[in-house]
Amino acid sequence: MPTILLQTDTTVGFLSQESETLFEIKSRQQIKPFLKLYSSFRSFKADCNRVPTSQKKLVRRSKKTTFVVKNRAFRVVKLSLNSQIIRDFSWQYSTSANESGKKFDYKFCEEKSDIIIEDKRGLTEQNSSTILKINSKKIGKLR
Repeated sequence: MPTILLQTDTTVGFLSQESETLFEIKSRQQIKPFLKLYSSFRSFKADCNRVPTSQKKLVRRSKKTTFVVKNRAFRVVKLSLNSQIIRDFSWQYSTSANESGKKFDYKFCEEKSDIIIEDKRGLTEQNSSTILKINSKKIGKLR
């Protein structure tokens, strides 16, 4: 599976369906999992995921927000890229495009990526998504 470098809805990110590849690229501890980026709510549900009924409206209407439910982080995002490469996958592991604990470096990312997708926005480091931990009764902001 390829490792893709692209501008996500929040910041520059690596996408891959192989978490081991992303752990290696980022030199990251394996106890810290990656979030799953879904292309639609249909693919999110097909991956046997559930959101507490009381929080469904929040999840559906949110933008640039990562949710954690039962220690699984996910985000449903509509990528503006009309790329066949992205549409072929219903989900991808996602992480910011940098070495763990460091800033975005284009050279580093270029060396570690199999595919680079750049649109008119270019590749720029921006603010990360908000992270909310949710359950049926409460919402906690992690970032």
